Amino acid sequence: MKYFLFFILLLLSVNLSYSQNAINWSWRYDQLSQAIVFNAQINDGWHLYSQHVGNDIGPVPTAFSFNPSNNVRLIDQVIEPVPIQKYDENFESTMDFFENNVEFIQKIDVKENTLVEGIITYMVCNDNMCLPPVDLPFSIEITK
Repeated sequence: MKYFLFFILLLLSVNLSYSQNAINWSWRYDQLSQAIVFNAQINDGWHLYSQHVGNDIGPVPTAFSFNPSNNVRLIDQVIEPVPIQKYDENFESTMDFFENNVEFIQKIDVKENTLVEGIITYMVCNDNMCLPPVDLPFSIEITK
């Protein structure tokens, strides 16, 4: 039983690290547009799902959650470019996703210097398989 549990934990940790190698996230605050810009560099052969996957059944959509702050007001929703809309063999349905590189933008109103924190939830797939969803914490220091 001990070995079985060890094997399962090892398998889960390998899957999690592999999914984080299929995509590289970065984020920054753009003072000019007063927006947080999230950039996802997606490895060849992999794709990242839209916030609006186009189907109720299927992958976990990309999602951005922000910790509440009295110093920051979110303006509207996170903006994404027009996704690729294509039949996905993994889910046997048409899905909305991104390949190569994508930027998501969250406009904000900042009252004073602050730290913006939250979590990006995402899932990546290739033509043969999907990796488990990942919750990636982010933190951005904003100075006015």
